[in-house]
Amino acid sequence: MSYLCKTIDTVKMKVNIILFLAMISVLFACNKNKQHPVPYFTFDANINLSLPSYNSLQGVGGWAYIPGAGSKGVVVYRQSVNTFVAFDRHSPSDEGFDCETGLVTDEDNFLILNDPCSNARFSLYDGSPIDGDTEWGLRSYLTQYNGGDILRVYNP
Repeated sequence: MSYLCKTIDTVKMKVNIILFLAMISVLFACNKNKQHPVPYFTFDANINLSLPSYNSLQGVGGWAYIPGAGSKGVVVYRQSVNTFVAFDRHSPSDEGFDCETGLVTDEDNFLILNDPCSNARFSLYDGSPIDGDTEWGLRSYLTQYNGGDILRVYNP
């Protein structure tokens, strides 16, 4: 009986070691250490929603471009009364910086951003890829809104 218990304990220990090594292998295999292809930019922009350039952001579903921020400018979308999202207009498909223009809203569906150089398409709602040769979504930026006329869009 004691020999059987020792054998079972040895088998359990070997199984635990195998499981532990398998988990470590999976963790290291998943850590590909890839960085987002759109470069990281630090900026801080305060947008006055009462200005004509940003008037469309006063209503839910509105969007506007912010030039001079991020890599190729930023597009801001108002998801709800108090929620804004902001994405870089630099397409993740353009890893070589070959495309001179940034992403543009689709003429037929403003919730889609088109890459005029690679034909990739992205969701303006959440930045996820819709079509194209990329595994990356759009680089997003932080927004802060206090309910007034000023929207802060920034990347620390």
